Amino acid sequence: MADVVRAALVQATWTGDTESMIAKHEEYARAAAAQGAKVIGFQEVFNAPYFCQVQEPEHYRWAEPVPDGPTVRRMQDLARETGMVIVVPVFEVEQSGFYYNTAAVIDADGTVLGSYRKHHIPQVKGFWEKYYFKPGNAGWPVFDTAVGKVGVYICYDRHFPEGWRQLGLNGAQLVYNPSATSRGLSAYLWQLEQPAAAVANEYFIAAINRVGVEEYGDNDFYGTSYFVDPRGQFVGAPASDSKEELVVRDLDFSLIDEVRQQWAFYRDRRPDAYDGLVQP
Repeated sequence: MADVVRAALVQATWTGDTESMIAKHEEYARAAAAQGAKVIGFQEVFNAPYFCQVQEPEHYRWAEPVPDGPTVRRMQDLARETGMVIVVPVFEVEQSGFYYNTAAVIDADGTVLGSYRKHHIPQVKGFWEKYYFKPGNAGWPVFDTAVGKVGVYICYDRHFPEGWRQLGLNGAQLVYNPSATSRGLSAYLWQLEQPAAAVANEYFIAAINRVGVEEYGDNDFYGTSYFVDPRGQFVGAPASDSKEELVVRDLDFSLIDEVRQQWAFYRDRRPDAYDGLVQP
Protein backbone atom coordinates (compact mmCIF):
# COMPACT_ATOMS: atom_id res chain seq x y z
CA MET A 1 0.00 0.00 0.00
CA ALA A 2 1.45 3.37 -1.03
CA ASP A 3 2.50 5.89 1.60
CA VAL A 4 1.12 8.73 -0.51
CA VAL A 5 -2.62 8.50 -1.17
CA ARG A 6 -4.29 10.83 -3.63
CA ALA A 7 -7.63 11.69 -2.01
CA ALA A 8 -10.61 13.74 -3.14
CA LEU A 9 -13.72 15.40 -1.77
CA VAL A 10 -16.66 17.21 -3.32
CA GLN A 11 -18.55 20.25 -2.05
CA ALA A 12 -21.64 20.80 -4.15
CA THR A 13 -24.71 22.95 -4.60
CA TRP A 14 -28.15 21.28 -4.53
CA THR A 15 -29.46 20.70 -8.04
CA GLY A 16 -33.15 20.36 -7.20
CA ASP A 17 -33.58 16.60 -7.62
CA THR A 18 -31.87 13.38 -6.60
CA GLU A 19 -31.11 12.05 -10.06
CA SER A 20 -29.18 15.11 -11.21
CA MET A 21 -27.45 15.41 -7.83
CA ILE A 22 -26.15 11.84 -8.03
CA ALA A 23 -25.17 12.31 -11.68
CA LYS A 24 -23.19 15.43 -10.76
CA HIS A 25 -21.26 13.52 -8.11
CA GLU A 26 -20.59 10.67 -10.52
CA GLU A 27 -18.99 13.14 -12.93
CA TYR A 28 -16.90 14.67 -10.15
CA ALA A 29 -15.78 11.17 -9.13
CA ARG A 30 -14.76 10.36 -12.70
CA ALA A 31 -12.84 13.65 -12.86
CA ALA A 32 -11.09 12.81 -9.60
CA ALA A 33 -10.19 9.33 -10.86
CA ALA A 34 -8.80 10.89 -14.04
CA GLN A 35 -6.51 12.95 -11.79
CA GLY A 36 -5.34 9.78 -10.06
CA ALA A 37 -7.48 9.92 -6.91
CA LYS A 38 -7.96 6.60 -5.10
CA VAL A 39 -10.53 7.69 -2.49
CA ILE A 40 -13.34 10.26 -2.54
CA GLY A 41 -16.00 11.46 -0.11
CA PHE A 42 -19.23 13.41 -0.53
CA GLN A 43 -21.11 15.85 1.72
CA GLU A 44 -23.75 15.02 4.33
CA VAL A 45 -26.91 13.43 2.78
CA PHE A 46 -25.27 14.19 -0.55
CA ASN A 47 -28.15 12.99 -2.76
CA ALA A 48 -30.77 15.23 -1.12
CA PRO A 49 -31.22 18.83 0.00
CA TYR A 50 -30.46 19.63 3.62
CA PHE A 51 -34.13 19.13 4.53
CA CYS A 52 -33.46 19.40 8.28
CA GLN A 53 -34.00 23.16 8.03
CA VAL A 54 -37.68 22.26 8.45
CA GLN A 55 -39.66 19.60 10.31
CA GLU A 56 -42.05 18.10 7.78
CA PRO A 57 -42.99 14.44 7.29
CA GLU A 58 -42.72 14.75 3.50
CA HIS A 59 -38.93 14.62 3.84
CA TYR A 60 -38.89 11.01 4.96
CA ARG A 61 -39.13 10.34 1.23
CA TRP A 62 -35.38 10.91 0.93
CA ALA A 63 -34.62 7.86 3.09
CA GLU A 64 -33.46 4.54 1.64
CA PRO A 65 -31.92 1.29 2.87
CA VAL A 66 -28.19 0.88 3.39
CA PRO A 67 -26.52 -1.00 1.78
CA ASP A 68 -29.34 -2.29 -0.41
CA GLY A 69 -30.84 1.02 -1.52
CA PRO A 70 -30.55 2.48 -5.02
CA THR A 71 -27.95 5.15 -4.22
CA VAL A 72 -25.47 2.86 -2.52
CA ARG A 73 -25.86 0.26 -5.28
CA ARG A 74 -25.20 2.95 -7.88
CA MET A 75 -22.12 4.07 -5.96
CA GLN A 76 -20.89 0.46 -5.91
CA ASP A 77 -20.97 0.52 -9.70
CA LEU A 78 -19.11 3.84 -9.65
CA ALA A 79 -16.43 2.44 -7.33
CA ARG A 80 -15.90 -0.53 -9.67
CA GLU A 81 -15.77 1.79 -12.69
CA THR A 82 -13.27 4.25 -11.18
CA GLY A 83 -11.29 1.94 -8.88
CA MET A 84 -11.83 4.38 -6.01
CA VAL A 85 -12.91 3.99 -2.40
CA ILE A 86 -16.10 6.07 -1.96
CA VAL A 87 -17.64 7.52 1.23
CA VAL A 88 -21.39 7.86 0.59
CA PRO A 89 -23.50 9.86 3.11
CA VAL A 90 -27.26 9.22 2.85
CA PHE A 91 -30.49 9.27 4.87
CA GLU A 92 -30.91 5.64 5.96
CA VAL A 93 -34.11 3.78 6.80
CA GLU A 94 -33.39 0.52 8.60
CA GLN A 95 -37.05 -0.37 9.15
CA SER A 96 -40.25 1.57 9.69
CA GLY A 97 -39.58 4.23 12.32
CA PHE A 98 -35.81 3.61 12.42
CA TYR A 99 -33.98 6.36 10.53
CA TYR A 100 -30.30 7.35 10.69
CA ASN A 101 -27.89 9.89 9.25
CA THR A 102 -25.46 7.42 7.71
CA ALA A 103 -22.39 7.11 5.52
CA ALA A 104 -21.62 3.89 3.68
CA VAL A 105 -17.99 3.09 2.87
CA ILE A 106 -17.45 1.29 -0.43
CA ASP A 107 -14.10 -0.28 -1.33
CA ALA A 108 -12.40 0.18 -4.70
CA ASP A 109 -13.82 -3.10 -5.99
CA GLY A 110 -17.40 -2.08 -5.19
CA THR A 111 -17.70 -4.03 -1.93
CA VAL A 112 -19.71 -2.27 0.78
CA LEU A 113 -17.41 -2.56 3.79
CA GLY A 114 -20.00 -1.19 6.21
CA SER A 115 -21.40 2.12 7.40
CA TYR A 116 -21.18 4.73 10.11
CA ARG A 117 -24.28 6.22 11.78
CA LYS A 118 -24.05 9.76 13.15
CA HIS A 119 -23.96 9.66 16.95
CA HIS A 120 -24.68 13.25 17.94
CA ILE A 121 -27.98 14.66 16.62
CA PRO A 122 -28.61 18.42 16.85
CA GLN A 123 -31.99 20.04 17.43
CA VAL A 124 -31.59 23.78 17.00
CA LYS A 125 -33.01 26.37 14.59
CA GLY A 126 -32.19 25.40 11.02
CA PHE A 127 -30.84 21.99 12.08
CA TRP A 128 -33.92 20.06 13.28
CA GLU A 129 -32.29 16.65 12.96
CA LYS A 130 -33.89 14.90 15.94
CA TYR A 131 -37.16 15.11 14.03
CA TYR A 132 -35.70 12.71 11.46
CA PHE A 133 -32.76 10.73 12.89
CA LYS A 134 -32.15 8.33 15.74
CA PRO A 135 -28.70 8.57 17.36
CA GLY A 136 -26.17 6.23 15.80
CA ASN A 137 -25.85 2.80 17.39
CA ALA A 138 -23.18 1.14 15.26
CA GLY A 139 -20.05 2.22 17.12
CA TRP A 140 -16.98 3.85 15.62
CA PRO A 141 -15.97 1.57 12.74
CA VAL A 142 -12.72 2.02 10.85
CA PHE A 143 -12.69 0.33 7.46
CA ASP A 144 -9.69 -1.47 5.99
CA THR A 145 -9.89 -0.14 2.43
CA ALA A 146 -7.68 -0.30 -0.65
CA VAL A 147 -6.06 3.00 0.40
CA GLY A 148 -5.71 2.34 4.13
CA LYS A 149 -7.83 2.64 7.25
CA VAL A 150 -10.72 5.05 6.73
CA GLY A 151 -13.24 6.29 9.31
CA VAL A 152 -16.23 8.65 9.20
CA TYR A 153 -17.54 11.29 11.61
CA ILE A 154 -20.60 13.30 10.46
CA CYS A 155 -21.14 17.07 10.80
CA TYR A 156 -22.31 17.88 14.38
CA ASP A 157 -20.21 14.95 15.63
CA ARG A 158 -17.14 17.11 15.08
CA HIS A 159 -17.91 19.14 18.22
CA PHE A 160 -17.40 16.04 20.40
CA PRO A 161 -13.76 14.96 20.90
CA GLU A 162 -14.60 11.48 22.16
CA GLY A 163 -15.51 10.07 18.75
CA TRP A 164 -12.44 11.52 17.07
CA ARG A 165 -10.34 9.76 19.70
CA GLN A 166 -12.16 6.45 19.36
CA LEU A 167 -11.59 6.48 15.61
CA GLY A 168 -7.90 7.02 16.26
CA LEU A 169 -7.80 4.20 18.78
CA ASN A 170 -9.51 2.00 16.18
CA GLY A 171 -6.68 2.68 13.74
CA ALA A 172 -7.95 5.44 11.44
CA GLN A 173 -5.44 7.04 9.10
CA LEU A 174 -8.00 9.22 7.29
CA VAL A 175 -11.38 10.36 8.64
CA TYR A 176 -13.99 11.87 6.34
CA ASN A 177 -16.23 14.46 8.04
CA PRO A 178 -19.19 15.14 5.70
CA SER A 179 -21.11 18.18 6.89
CA ALA A 180 -23.82 20.78 6.26
CA THR A 181 -22.89 23.83 8.29
CA SER A 182 -24.01 27.40 7.70
CA ARG A 183 -22.25 30.72 7.73
CA GLY A 184 -24.02 32.31 10.68
CA LEU A 185 -23.95 29.49 13.22
CA SER A 186 -20.41 28.26 13.75
CA ALA A 187 -18.30 29.31 10.76
CA TYR A 188 -15.43 30.45 12.95
CA LEU A 189 -15.12 26.91 14.33
CA TRP A 190 -14.83 25.29 10.90
CA GLN A 191 -11.11 25.88 10.44
CA LEU A 192 -10.40 25.33 14.14
CA GLU A 193 -12.03 22.08 15.26
CA GLN A 194 -10.98 19.61 12.58
CA PRO A 195 -7.32 20.75 12.52
CA ALA A 196 -7.30 20.48 16.33
CA ALA A 197 -8.80 16.97 16.10
CA ALA A 198 -6.21 16.00 13.48
CA VAL A 199 -3.44 17.11 15.87
CA ALA A 200 -4.94 15.50 18.97
CA ASN A 201 -5.47 12.18 17.22
CA GLU A 202 -2.62 12.32 14.72
CA TYR A 203 -4.36 11.39 11.47
CA PHE A 204 -5.66 13.07 8.32
CA ILE A 205 -9.15 14.60 8.16
CA ALA A 206 -11.25 15.47 5.11
CA ALA A 207 -13.68 18.20 6.16
CA ILE A 208 -16.53 18.56 3.64
CA ASN A 209 -19.22 21.24 3.69
CA ARG A 210 -22.12 22.01 1.39
CA VAL A 211 -22.17 25.32 -0.46
CA GLY A 212 -24.99 27.75 -1.27
CA VAL A 213 -28.54 28.45 -0.10
CA GLU A 214 -31.17 25.75 -0.66
CA GLU A 215 -34.93 25.70 -1.06
CA TYR A 216 -35.99 24.65 2.46
CA GLY A 217 -34.44 27.47 4.48
CA ASP A 218 -32.01 30.36 4.59
CA ASN A 219 -28.93 28.47 5.85
CA ASP A 220 -25.97 29.75 3.84
CA PHE A 221 -23.64 26.76 3.51
CA TYR A 222 -20.16 28.20 3.14
CA GLY A 223 -18.10 25.41 1.61
CA THR A 224 -14.37 25.93 2.39
CA SER A 225 -13.87 22.15 2.44
CA TYR A 226 -10.32 20.96 3.01
CA PHE A 227 -7.87 18.23 3.93
CA VAL A 228 -5.79 18.66 7.07
CA ASP A 229 -2.74 16.65 8.12
CA PRO A 230 -1.69 15.19 11.51
CA ARG A 231 0.22 18.40 12.30
CA GLY A 232 -2.97 20.44 11.86
CA GLN A 233 -1.80 21.99 8.59
CA PHE A 234 -4.02 22.34 5.54
CA VAL A 235 -2.99 20.14 2.61
CA GLY A 236 -3.28 22.76 -0.08
CA ALA A 237 -5.76 25.62 0.18
CA PRO A 238 -9.38 25.15 1.35
CA ALA A 239 -12.07 25.23 -1.33
CA SER A 240 -14.20 28.23 -2.26
CA ASP A 241 -16.74 29.62 0.23
CA SER A 242 -19.30 30.26 -2.50
CA LYS A 243 -18.85 27.79 -5.37
CA GLU A 244 -18.91 24.05 -5.70
CA GLU A 245 -15.56 22.40 -6.10
CA LEU A 246 -13.69 19.14 -6.44
CA VAL A 247 -10.64 19.06 -4.15
CA VAL A 248 -7.85 16.55 -4.89
CA ARG A 249 -4.82 16.33 -2.63
CA ASP A 250 -1.87 13.99 -1.97
CA LEU A 251 -1.81 12.72 1.61
CA ASP A 252 1.49 11.30 2.87
CA PHE A 253 0.44 8.64 5.36
CA SER A 254 4.08 8.22 6.49
CA LEU A 255 3.56 11.51 8.32
CA ILE A 256 1.25 9.70 10.76
CA ASP A 257 4.05 7.55 12.18
CA GLU A 258 6.44 10.49 12.14
CA VAL A 259 4.10 12.66 14.19
CA ARG A 260 3.12 9.87 16.58
CA GLN A 261 6.77 9.16 17.31
CA GLN A 262 7.56 12.84 17.77
CA TRP A 263 4.55 13.92 19.83
CA ALA A 264 3.69 10.53 21.40
CA PHE A 265 0.16 11.48 22.42
CA TYR A 266 -1.03 7.88 22.26
CA ARG A 267 1.82 6.76 24.48
CA ASP A 268 0.99 9.35 27.11
CA ARG A 269 -2.77 8.80 27.29
CA ARG A 270 -4.16 8.00 30.75
CA PRO A 271 -7.31 5.90 30.20
CA ASP A 272 -7.00 4.70 33.80
CA ALA A 273 -7.72 8.28 34.90
CA TYR A 274 -10.65 9.02 32.57
CA ASP A 275 -13.55 7.18 34.23
CA GLY A 276 -15.35 10.42 34.99
CA LEU A 277 -15.61 11.29 31.31
CA VAL A 278 -18.24 8.61 30.70
CA GLN A 279 -20.41 9.23 33.75
CA PRO A 280 -23.88 10.53 32.80
